[in-house]
Amino acid sequence: MKEHYCLQAALVCLGVLCHSQAFTTERRSHLRPSFHGHHEKGKEGQVLQRSKRGWVWNQFFVIEEYTGPDPVLVGRLHSDIDSGDGNIKYILSGEGAGTIFVIDDKSGNIHATKTLDREERAQYTLMAQAVDRDTNRPLEPPSEFIVKVQDINDNPPEFLHETYHANVPERSNVGTSVIQVTASDADDPTYGNSAKLVYSILEGQPYFSVEAQTGVYQMSVSEAAVPGEEVGRVKAKDPDIGENGLVTYNIVDGDGMELFEITTDYETQEGVVKLKKPVDFETKRAYSLKVEAANVHIDPKFISNGPFKDTVTVKIAVEDADEPPMFLAPSYIHEVQENAAAGTVVGRVHAKDPDAANSPIRYSIDRHTDLDRFFTINPEDGFIKTTKPLDREETAWLNISVFAAEIHNRHQEAKVPVAIRVLDVNDNAPKFAAPYEGFICESDQTKPLSNQPIVTISADDKDDTANGPRFIFSLPPEIIHNPNFTVRDNRDNTAGVYARRGGFSRQKQDLYLLPIVISDGGVPPMSSTNTLTIKVCGCDVHGVLLSCNAEAYILNAGLSTGALIAILACIVILLVIVVLFVTLRRQKKEPLIVFEEEDVRENIITYDDEGGGEEDTEAFDIATLQNPDGINGFIPRKDIKPEYQYMPRPGLRPAPNSVDVDDFINTRIQEADNDPTAPPYDSIQIYGYEGRGSVAGSLSSLESATTDSDLDYDYLQNWGPRFKKLADLYGSKDTFDDDS
Repeated sequence: MKEHYCLQAALVCLGVLCHSQAFTTERRSHLRPSFHGHHEKGKEGQVLQRSKRGWVWNQFFVIEEYTGPDPVLVGRLHSDIDSGDGNIKYILSGEGAGTIFVIDDKSGNIHATKTLDREERAQYTLMAQAVDRDTNRPLEPPSEFIVKVQDINDNPPEFLHETYHANVPERSNVGTSVIQVTASDADDPTYGNSAKLVYSILEGQPYFSVEAQTGVYQMSVSEAAVPGEEVGRVKAKDPDIGENGLVTYNIVDGDGMELFEITTDYETQEGVVKLKKPVDFETKRAYSLKVEAANVHIDPKFISNGPFKDTVTVKIAVEDADEPPMFLAPSYIHEVQENAAAGTVVGRVHAKDPDAANSPIRYSIDRHTDLDRFFTINPEDGFIKTTKPLDREETAWLNISVFAAEIHNRHQEAKVPVAIRVLDVNDNAPKFAAPYEGFICESDQTKPLSNQPIVTISADDKDDTANGPRFIFSLPPEIIHNPNFTVRDNRDNTAGVYARRGGFSRQKQDLYLLPIVISDGGVPPMSSTNTLTIKVCGCDVHGVLLSCNAEAYILNAGLSTGALIAILACIVILLVIVVLFVTLRRQKKEPLIVFEEEDVRENIITYDDEGGGEEDTEAFDIATLQNPDGINGFIPRKDIKPEYQYMPRPGLRPAPNSVDVDDFINTRIQEADNDPTAPPYDSIQIYGYEGRGSVAGSLSSLESATTDSDLDYDYLQNWGPRFKKLADLYGSKDTFDDDS
């Protein structure tokens, strides 16, 4: 509370200065009243029409508080019928006539004989008249005019109260309204600058400021404001209307001309002050502007009453805002050698809090820009280090972004791009620029060697140019005296491979592998051994390659082209014959002759071999009726899971091929009936036993009665001639009965 009382006492002692400074431009026109024409009778009694005449005036104003030795000339009355011969007399009447204002009846000049005070009386109304000097007959009708007392700044402004008291809470924001003071001025507010008031602080700065109602405008803008944002408005008063009252605003002076601008709002006739460029509280906290207001349209008749403009001072205070940290540079470029060990320092970024609080800063890397996490940063000092060795040949530049945020307010952060260049180290040996392959024509020993290279080679190096060219080509030391080929360095990063001899033959050797050593110009130099393949080829007399195949060469020496074609044709024909033969063998041949009826026998047909009937036991192998799984005497059932595992019965042996069929079948039927584990194979034994007690009886013919007395085969007679044999055998029941 002590600080509050001291602050209140300071406010009591606060002195505010108020002085006059006009901001509104006064505009007036010289009124020109005039007499109107009237009818007058002539000497002959005629009514004469006189031309229009009127008064001529020079001035209608008189300045107040004039203290000169001579009377003040207020104006001059003059009629256009006055020819200057002294026959016209001017008469003045009205307020102050004869006492304050006197007139020369010959010239019409009006003078003020006393000092006038506008604050006592602002204007006087007078009457002017022109009469004949001899007869006092009016020559013009009386005309009324007004003499205004022109104001001068002879009255100081006065506050409505001698002392003002106000309170303000502690820690109030900048711009908080404390109190409003008002002063007045007795001078004319509509003319000149005498009654325009400007307020200013005499004591209490810089903690308090006064916002001027007129004269000085106090404004404020935050340092966080963006260009184009409105700062405040000023307004000049103009009593005129229409286009005569239009006002335009301009900044004509001040230390903030580059940072602020003003535009005119023609709807409200206000000047809008806007931010042109960002401001910084820490750099400069206040700016001053001189704003001019001027009429858009000026009547040339009243140009002498100008200037039709006024100026005002605008003071703009910059308010502090919590700003994000600022990096000392807009971007950073650092360098680091490739293959540097993890933890190598790349560089440093630095930011600071521009606010007065100067909050501590913490740094971090935007991991969206460092997905492979090549770098790390010290959050306190901003040093960037590597986390793994870098490869320039893989990535020569790495771009990351670094954040700087206030420790106490993480939302206030800044971002800066950091480009890191990976410096080259000579860690790559040069290699062939392409998979080169050379060709040399076979020739005899007597043919001179060619001066043309077999092949021209070049190299590539993944390292930078400083560690790459120039390349040096040579043969390995162990074959430096190679009898077949040599390498000549062209000293332009290329080399030519030449033959040292002639007489190359494909029959002796058709392929040569030549090792070539390539070294770079780095420090230390790197080298690699590359193998060049050189083929011996057949060429024509002009050196044009024909063939590089040794086998083709041998065939060409023993056989002609025609012989080769004949051999190929024979091979194709043989292949066609083989294909046709295989195709025909796979096709099934149908019998061309229908067997005679007597050749149709009841027999089991296997493998397209027809037997001779039931008594023909030589036409087939009886062993096919045997179950292969039952050869050893044990036949497992696969359709059911037996409750007991039966052991195979001893003594069962496969029947020999010469056994009688009837005995064989009966034996298998008995085995199937007595063995519950025997599988239901699709053979004749499956149907040997159908069980007992079925209503339908057995469907098997094996246990059928030997007589056919209960069967009727007469329907076979209706099956056609192809079944006539069967019909005769089974359908002649009566015949057999009769024979028996």
